[in-house]
Amino acid sequence: MAKDSLVKQSLPLSLILGSRFFGLFIVMPVLSLYTLSLPGVTPLLVGIAVGGYALTQVLFQIPFGFLSDKFGRKSMIAIGLVIFALGSLICALSEDIYMLILGRLLQGAGAVGGVVSAMIADLVKEENRTKAMVFMGATISLSFTIALILGPILAGSFGVPSLFWITCALACIAFVVLIVTVPNAPKITYSFRNAERSSVLKNKNLQIMNLTNFLQKGFMTLALLVIPIALVKGFDMSKGDLWQVYVPASLLGFFAMIPAAIVAEKKGKFKAVMIVGILFFALAYLLMLSQSKAVFIFGVLVFFIGFSIHEPIMQSLASRYCKAYQKGSAMGIFTAFGYLGSFFGAVLGGHLYEFFSILSLVVFVVIACFVWILIFAFLANPAMQKNLYLPLANSTANASLESLAQLSGILEWYINESERIAVIKYDKHIIDKDKILEFINKHLKDCFKELEC
Repeated sequence: MAKDSLVKQSLPLSLILGSRFFGLFIVMPVLSLYTLSLPGVTPLLVGIAVGGYALTQVLFQIPFGFLSDKFGRKSMIAIGLVIFALGSLICALSEDIYMLILGRLLQGAGAVGGVVSAMIADLVKEENRTKAMVFMGATISLSFTIALILGPILAGSFGVPSLFWITCALACIAFVVLIVTVPNAPKITYSFRNAERSSVLKNKNLQIMNLTNFLQKGFMTLALLVIPIALVKGFDMSKGDLWQVYVPASLLGFFAMIPAAIVAEKKGKFKAVMIVGILFFALAYLLMLSQSKAVFIFGVLVFFIGFSIHEPIMQSLASRYCKAYQKGSAMGIFTAFGYLGSFFGAVLGGHLYEFFSILSLVVFVVIACFVWILIFAFLANPAMQKNLYLPLANSTANASLESLAQLSGILEWYINESERIAVIKYDKHIIDKDKILEFINKHLKDCFKELEC
């Protein structure tokens, strides 16, 4: 796939997702203080207003993913953006804490992160998928950085409701971008129609990737909980100066994505890069035990690098381990585990930090990282899964291709009806491309165009 085609197919969706994350991030530095000024507020309601969106994200990611498999990705993304815009509008107009909570819950209910990832996977060939996910991860990273900077500035000048108006406007713009620039996902005819949809929950590799997203997002929430408290209370840094740490850390993470993606994709070192990221997590938390401000900040930089090199690779891996017909459901579950990790990371991290000190939190993270690396030993090497793309000669080929199931090592096949291409996924350990082409030339030659052994 040409580079310009890759950008054309993945960048609009990345911008849509980035604008949505920007809307969620921009209020985070100021929302808790703002809620204290609203009628009827209590500490519990403040917590729900700040973090409630994560719970509705968890609840709605899976239904959105499942429905996108049934009714199409683009339509479900559009519905999610409308719900998100409505939630932002309610937040902007809220006059008490209860109305604000309703708006925040609706913002989370527009849970299309997994659907966007699935659609990128639909549009981009598997061999280029990590590059596409880098676009998405980089866009989210930049959204996070810009939101942290602009949030307090805009809130101070125009008030917190202005941030929700901006978020609503961005959601409307994203809706237009979706309709105008994003192509429809290709129409797919799947093989293995009788496979159980519940198998997506039984897939060992997907289970490991779901756990990975849970831990990665949980550790990020822990870090965002500890970093500002330690810098402000422990090292006497002004709240207004926190961006001086976050911005360089985010930029370093942004630049770390590209070489990590190259090593993973070109060299087939997906597992190795993921394990390096986990080691970065453990090292970062150990560094944040230091009483030295410089060492602590270095630990923050190390953490953001580890987090960022994970992000595009995780998305790509999760989409590779599921069947084509399960992609929306699988990515919805994967994304839901990430938000669940964020929620439990905040709850558990706050408890450990308040009652047992940062040392207990670091010990917990390091032990979890060690177990996490051991679990990765059971993850299948995705580099052994290859795809063969073959142009179909006629419309009657679909039924004939069922004979591919006779070949040991064929993981699945499906037909891109929009482009009339058969995509055959196989395990390189068991069968190679030449044997597949030999079988096709012998039994299915009339189904394809100009095949060579």
